[in-house]
Amino acid sequence: MSPKLFFKTFAIAETITWTLLIIGMILKYTHVTEIGVRIGGGIHGFVFICFVIAVIGVGTSQMWSKKRIATGLGSAIIPYATIPFERSVEKTGALEGDWGLGANGRTPRNWFEKLTSWAIRSPLLAIGVGVIVVIAIFSGLLFLGPPGEWGK
Repeated sequence: MSPKLFFKTFAIAETITWTLLIIGMILKYTHVTEIGVRIGGGIHGFVFICFVIAVIGVGTSQMWSKKRIATGLGSAIIPYATIPFERSVEKTGALEGDWGLGANGRTPRNWFEKLTSWAIRSPLLAIGVGVIVVIAIFSGLLFLGPPGEWGK
């Protein structure tokens, strides 16, 4: 899978899950049901973490600037902003070509690039490890509860 398709998949998924969360919030605050927030919020949280990993991984591999990576991370916080961000990096050519840290790419320079390179070169194993990491992060966040209740 190319960096372009990989990134686009998560940008679209993040947008779809924003819709689920917003519908859930409308149902909650119009006193219809709270189940939409539980389901939509859970799915959105999971995809949000995946999108963050996608921004950092693709950004590292394709040598994005720190500012571009930070903008990509910020786009996940604003509803529907991942699509305009994805289009902007596509327009600049930042998603073109093969993986920069792939099999035929450049040599990794530090531990994080080595980790990213390993994930690109061993995708099935990386997906397995990634799913476990995302589940662990997601479970920890579920344990903490809604952000407004942290530290109480």
